[in-house]
Amino acid sequence: MTRLEQQLEFIREIDKVKNIYRQTYLADGQRKENDAEHSWHIALMAVLLKEYVPGVDLTKVIIMVLIHDLVEIDAGDTYAYDSAGAETKREREVQAAERIFGILPKDQEKLFRDLWEEFEEYKSTEAKYAHLLDNFQPLLLNDAADGISWAEHGVKKSQIYKRNEKIEETSEDIWKCMKDIVDKHIQKGNVQDC
Repeated sequence: MTRLEQQLEFIREIDKVKNIYRQTYLADGQRKENDAEHSWHIALMAVLLKEYVPGVDLTKVIIMVLIHDLVEIDAGDTYAYDSAGAETKREREVQAAERIFGILPKDQEKLFRDLWEEFEEYKSTEAKYAHLLDNFQPLLLNDAADGISWAEHGVKKSQIYKRNEKIEETSEDIWKCMKDIVDKHIQKGNVQDC
């Protein structure tokens, strides 16, 4: 295949991410979002909220958030609070990354694979910001949809705090906002206070 043919094949392949549905409802609570909608949403959030995480390479973050869930084309979406699914998540996603990014020309495969791995490692400032966005967006949508997903799944405050325990070191402002949202939904009965 030519370089262009490889790139076009990748573009056709990643269209499948539009069929991967998450457990988070849209803000209107009418249906659950798909991975493509989620990735677009957090890419725009990266631009809007950058001031709360100074010094990040915004281009790098945007690419990270746009590609981070492409592996779910093969691996499927693992719900944030699914401990059983989390046990095999890494293995499933690595296999998916090899196949999906492997469609690309070698230089672009390496770029995307390296950025995906950096996101997964959660060590760089950019990866931490990308994770903040990835975790904050569903929280905002849950809030807008009156906590419907949390109530459906019986989510506990301790689960939300555990999942987001590194957010405070990335942005104290965003962490405070997240805590306020969780507290509001404890009061409403959508999140269990334990």
